[in-house]
Amino acid sequence: MNQHTGRTATVLTALALAALAAALVVTVRYDGHVSDPSGLFGRYAVCWALFVVALLGLRRVPAAHVVPLLVAGAVAVTVTGLVAPPRTSTDSYRYAWDGRVQSAGVSPYDHAPRDPELSGLRDAWLFPTGAACAGRNLVAIPSTGPGPHCTRINRPSVHTIYPPVAEVYFAAVDRLSPEGARHKPLQIAAGLVALAATWALLLILRRRGTDPRRAAAWAWCPVVPIEAVNNAHVDVLGALLAVLGLGLVAAGRTNGRRGAGAVRRDGGVPLGAPHGTRRLAGGLVLGAAVATKLMPAVVLPGALSGVRRVRDAAAVLLPAVVFTGLAYVPYVLLSHDSVFGYLGGYVDEEGYDDPSAGSRYALLRLVLPDSWAFPVLLAVMAAVSLSVMWRGDPRRPWSGALLVTGWAFVLLTPGYSWYALLLVALVALDGRREWLGVALAGEAVYVLGPEYGYQSALSATAYGIAALVVLLGPAARWWQTSPTGWRVQRSPSP
Repeated sequence: MNQHTGRTATVLTALALAALAAALVVTVRYDGHVSDPSGLFGRYAVCWALFVVALLGLRRVPAAHVVPLLVAGAVAVTVTGLVAPPRTSTDSYRYAWDGRVQSAGVSPYDHAPRDPELSGLRDAWLFPTGAACAGRNLVAIPSTGPGPHCTRINRPSVHTIYPPVAEVYFAAVDRLSPEGARHKPLQIAAGLVALAATWALLLILRRRGTDPRRAAAWAWCPVVPIEAVNNAHVDVLGALLAVLGLGLVAAGRTNGRRGAGAVRRDGGVPLGAPHGTRRLAGGLVLGAAVATKLMPAVVLPGALSGVRRVRDAAAVLLPAVVFTGLAYVPYVLLSHDSVFGYLGGYVDEEGYDDPSAGSRYALLRLVLPDSWAFPVLLAVMAAVSLSVMWRGDPRRPWSGALLVTGWAFVLLTPGYSWYALLLVALVALDGRREWLGVALAGEAVYVLGPEYGYQSALSATAYGIAALVVLLGPAARWWQTSPTGWRVQRSPSP
């Protein structure tokens, strides 16, 4: 590639990123989740189209310009999530309340937000009164005072569901927040975590000698500013910890029994610590990820890729289990009620144990009786997990983690778009971008759900198209490199 062509590619990609940032600002500021779901999803689609254009442009950017452009784009895209209060989710209001309760010296697991015991912690932002209760997404709560009383917190009559690492995060944000800051501290904190995930991805990719362009799948993905930053979902912290944990596990396995100063066969540079220590640290960080949102537990089969000995499996699993358990201990000691909060009720409410309810298992229910969906899901996921653990590449545990996570999404057909933050981070590590369609499917189901009554047909259509793209991905890559197919000219990796 000559210098002029490289400069042109850099400029065009930068323009695509500028257009993406502008489209994200328009999307985040548009309050159409209830009033105009189709219009809102149309804006999402434009953002995703510009995201794809930017990814394609990045392939021709000279190696020397890739990281600066990627980081600048990450900052620009992330900041767009700060231009409005949370638009499509009220979860962050519960985060703010849990943080406030802990700052007052009370366990977040002991009281529901509507309980009168903590009425002294209420303010006009989280607990409006009077005419302010006429707004949208407000839930009425009982009160002895005059006029209506309400709260922005969803499910105010139930105890919190969030695990201990998430609760520590909420408390830390509350302690660092100025008085009256409302939703901004959680959004800013989530934005910083999202940028830290970009840094972690670049660090892992660089040390493995892998093209840093992969990190753009996370850094520029519309899911990040919308769900991680604007809606401030704590899933972003779980995704960061999962990335770091898998990176440490991979570093511990790559060197094997060689010295810490050895150069790896894949061209990377070791982290410098003994491989056993790195695996132990990786297990601990993965445990922290699980103790943030539980869902990152799905990456554990990937972390065990290629393991043949019980000792090697225990080196990862045991620290993860121990950390998760110990993280609960302080809250168990401080709490008078169950530290699992509303977890059981949430599972029942979301229909995980009732396949005939809602849009869960939509693809399986197309071809199977409803009562078969859950057992078949368990059997398929067990087979995928065992295959990853037996045949997976121990130097690339995120590859197996992506496989297990991706198929879990396809078969479960979840209706919450922020769950896909973990999936997007794994795509950025692994490079198989066809799985990004699963994240877009989650957004389609969540945004268009109110308009289509959360019908299983919507989930089946969105996730069915995503699954088809995933299945066609390997064929497309083969055709791209086959002598009979077309080849794409790529800039050399740094």
